[in-house]
Amino acid sequence: MARKSRMAVRLWFRLITGLLFFILAPHKTIAAEHTHHPASNHKSTSTKQSHPAIRDRANVEMQSMLEQRIAKLHLTRATHDKRLAVALVDITDPSSPRLAQVNGDEMMYAASLPKIAILLAAFERVSEGKLPLDKSLRKTMTQMIRYSSNKAATEMIRKVGGNYINDILKSPKYKLYDPNHNGGLWVGKEYASGRTFQRDPLHHLSHGATAIQTARYYYLLETGQLVSPTLSHEMKSILSKPGISHKFVKGLEANHYGDLQIYRKSGTWRTYHADSALIEHDGRRYIAVALAKDPKGGEWMKKLIHEMDAIIVALHAHDADLASVGANASLNSAEPQQSSAAKHLM
Repeated sequence: MARKSRMAVRLWFRLITGLLFFILAPHKTIAAEHTHHPASNHKSTSTKQSHPAIRDRANVEMQSMLEQRIAKLHLTRATHDKRLAVALVDITDPSSPRLAQVNGDEMMYAASLPKIAILLAAFERVSEGKLPLDKSLRKTMTQMIRYSSNKAATEMIRKVGGNYINDILKSPKYKLYDPNHNGGLWVGKEYASGRTFQRDPLHHLSHGATAIQTARYYYLLETGQLVSPTLSHEMKSILSKPGISHKFVKGLEANHYGDLQIYRKSGTWRTYHADSALIEHDGRRYIAVALAKDPKGGEWMKKLIHEMDAIIVALHAHDADLASVGANASLNSAEPQQSSAAKHLM
C-alpha cells in the first residue's frame, strides 16, 4: 500500500512539472523576443549618416537660373567655346545639396587654386603623425592659402611629397582626380620657378582643376569628410579671411553683407583665372567655382559671383513661398466646413 502511494505521488509530481513547463515556456519565448528588439533598434539608430554625391543632385530650377544669368552677362559664347566653366552648389541643407553647372567637367589650367590640394595632403600627413601641426606649419599653410604665397606652396610640396599629393587626390577615399570624369584637381609642379614632377595623365597640366571636383572638395570639407571632422574644421579655418580682395571677394564685398563669411582659394596666371569659395551669409550656404581662359576672366568672376549669390537668394525665397503656400493649404484644410445655415446667419 505504501508503495502504491509513493508511485501516485511521483505521477502527480511529473504531471504538475509537465503542466508548469507548457504554461511557462511560451512566456519565456515572448520575453526573449521583447529583449531582442531594443538591441536591433539601437543598432539601426547608430548608423552613420551618409552624404549624397553632389554630382547626382542636379537641380533643374537652379540650372535654368544659372544659364539665364550667364546669358545676361553675355558669357554664353565663352561657355560654348569652353573658355568658361562654372559650378554652383546650394548646401544650406548639407544633407540635400543642389547643383547647377556649365562645363563642370572641363579641366583647365587653374594656377594657384590647386593649392587646396596641397592643404589636404598636408593634413593627411598630420593625421598620419608625419607632420606636426605646430605654429610654424600653420603659418606656412596660411601664407599659401590666404595670400597665395608660391614660396610657401613649394615648401609645403617638399614637406608633403609631390607624388603623395596626387596619390591622395586619386585615392578611392576622395576621387578628386578621376579619369572617369575628365580629371579634376591636380598638382604636378612646384610653384614659381620650381621643378615639374608629375603632369596630369589626361591633359598634361601642371596645375589643373575642374569646377565640379573643386566644388566636391568644399562639400567634403563642409561635411567633415576631408581627413576627419576635426581636421576639416582646421582646414576651413585656414581657408577663411581671404588676404587678396579680387574676383569673388570683390564681387561679394560690393554687396556689403554684414554677416558674410568666405572660405576661398583663387588662382591667376596670364589669361587664366580661377576662383572657388564656400560662402555663408543670411543663413544660407553655397559653393561657387569658376574657371576661365580669357584676359577678362577676373572681371567675369566678379560679376558671376554677384549673379550666383542672387540665384541662391531667389532659390530660398521660392522655397519660403512654397512653404508658406503649403502651410496655408494645411490651415485651410483643417478649418471646419461651415453649413449653409451658418453662412446664412453671418
